Amino acid sequence: MTKGYLALVLHAHLPFVKHPEHAFSLEEKWFFEAMTETYLPLLAVLERLQDDGIDFRLTLSVSPTLAAMWQDGYLREKYRAYLEKLLDLADREVARTAGDPAFSDLAQMYRHRLRETYSRFFHLYRGDMAGPLRRLAATGKLELITCAGTHGYLPLLFTQPEAVYAQVALAVEQHARLFGQSPKGIWLPECAYEHGLDSILADLGINYFFLDSHGVLFATPRPAFGVYSPLVTPAGVAAFGRDPESSKQVWSKTEGYPGDFDYRDFYRDIGFDLPYDYIGPYIHPDGIQIHTGFKYYRITGKTNHKEPYHPGNARRRLAEHAGNFMFNREHQIEYLAEQTGRPPIVVAPYDAELFGHWWYEGPDWLEDLFRKIHYDQDVFRPATPSEYLSLPQPLQEAEPNPSSWGNKGYHEVWLNGANDWLYRHLHEAAIRMARAAGDFPAASGLQKEALDQLARELLLAQSSDWPFILASGTMAGYARQRAEDHIVRFMRLHQQIYNNSIDAVWLAGLREKDSIFPDLDYRLYAPRDRTVKVAVPLGSSV
Repeated sequence: MTKGYLALVLHAHLPFVKHPEHAFSLEEKWFFEAMTETYLPLLAVLERLQDDGIDFRLTLSVSPTLAAMWQDGYLREKYRAYLEKLLDLADREVARTAGDPAFSDLAQMYRHRLRETYSRFFHLYRGDMAGPLRRLAATGKLELITCAGTHGYLPLLFTQPEAVYAQVALAVEQHARLFGQSPKGIWLPECAYEHGLDSILADLGINYFFLDSHGVLFATPRPAFGVYSPLVTPAGVAAFGRDPESSKQVWSKTEGYPGDFDYRDFYRDIGFDLPYDYIGPYIHPDGIQIHTGFKYYRITGKTNHKEPYHPGNARRRLAEHAGNFMFNREHQIEYLAEQTGRPPIVVAPYDAELFGHWWYEGPDWLEDLFRKIHYDQDVFRPATPSEYLSLPQPLQEAEPNPSSWGNKGYHEVWLNGANDWLYRHLHEAAIRMARAAGDFPAASGLQKEALDQLARELLLAQSSDWPFILASGTMAGYARQRAEDHIVRFMRLHQQIYNNSIDAVWLAGLREKDSIFPDLDYRLYAPRDRTVKVAVPLGSSV
C-alpha cells in the first residue's frame, strides 16, 4: 500500500534575450545551450518513459519568458544556424580524434547527439516545443505550471500591487494560450513570498505554489507536519515546502550526485583547450574563449588534474545514484507516515537547467529514477501537487513566512548595495503604468501600440535576473544595461504618449526588438476592485 508521495518539480526559466542587432550574442547562446543540453533531452526522456508505459509524474514550471523565446521565429532560425555550426565542428572533431582511444568515441557520441537534437526539434517537433509538452500533459503524467510574467521578484514589487497582479495575470493568460488550459500552480520567482501574494494568486485561479523549507516551517501557526504536507493560506491557496534532504542530495555542490568524480566535467571544454587557428570559427567572433559543449574529461577529483570521461562508468554511477535516491525516499516516507499518521509528500524542486547543462547526466538520472520507482518499490508513488491536493484529507490553515530560496533565505540577494538603485525606477514606472492604463482606457491604433509596448518595457525591466546578476557580479554590465535600457525606453515612450508625439518608426523598432508577448494588452494594469489580504491568521485547523 502506498505510504506517501514524491513530487519532483523542475523550474525551466531564462530571461528574455533577443539581439537582432548582433550577428553573435553570448546571451542568445544561453538559450541555445539550454535548448540543446536541457529542454530537448528532458523531452526525449519523458517521451521514452511514456512510450514504455512508465507511470512517472513530473511537474514542470515553464516561465513565460522562456515560452516566448520558444515561440520566436527569429530565435528559432538563429538556433538552427547555431546547431549547424556545432554539427560542422562535430564532423571536424570526429576527424581530429580518429584513432585516439580516449576521445574518438566521445567525439562520435557528441556528433550523434547533435544530429538527434537537430532532427528532434526541426523535423519531429517542427520547431514547436509547446506541442509535445501539451501531448505529455494530456496523459496526466506531466503537470505544466507557470511562473510570473517576466520572473519579477514579487515581494519587492509589492509596493505597487497592480504590478504584481499584472505579472501573474499575464503568466496565467500566456500559459492558457500556449498550452490550452490555465495553470493549476505557479512557481513564484525565486520561491519568494510576501504576505498578500496568496490573495492575488487566488484571484487568478492558482491552486498552489512552492516555498523554501523555512517559508513553511516558520508559518503562523507552526505547521503540524513540517514541510511534508501543504499549508492552506488565508486566501485558500496551498503552499508546498521544499524538502531539504532530497534537495541536498541532488543540488549540493559538495555532497550532491552531480559532483561525483566519474561524471563529466562542465568547465573543461575544447573552446579553451584547442588552438585558436582551429577553434576560432566556433567561439566568440572577437576571439573570446567560450564553451562549445565538446567536453572530453570527467570531474576526476578536487584538483585541476582531469582524466578522460568514460560514459560507461558514468552510466553505472547513475544507476547507483538513482537507486540511492529512491532508497532514501522509501525510508524517509515510511518514517514520516508512521510519525504523522497520514501519507506525506516529499517535494523535491530544482532548476531544470541543472539537468543536462550543469549536470550532463542529469536527464538520464531522472529516467533511471522513474524506472526504478515504477519497477523496484511500492512504498511511495510519484505525484503532482494537484493529485496530492485531491486526496481526502484535511490540510492545516496557516500564513507562510516571507522568504525565498536565495542565499540566506530571504530577499538579500535581490536587494543589496549592488542593485538597490534599480527599485526606485521600477516602482516609479509601475505607478506611471497603472496611471496610464486608467488615463487611456480605450486607446486604439498607434496609441494602443505604444501603451502595449510601454507595458512590455516595464515587464522586461522587472525581471529578477537583472538584480541577481548584479549581485553575483558576473556579466553585471549586461544586466545593468538591460535594466537601464528598458527603463529609459519606458520613460521616453511614456512622455511621447502623454505629449501625443509618438515616434512611429522608433516604436516599430522597439516592437521588433522587445517583441515579447505580442498579444499583451496594456489594460492589464487598469485599476480594479480587489482587496489584498495581508492579515496573519490567529488560528489553524488540522
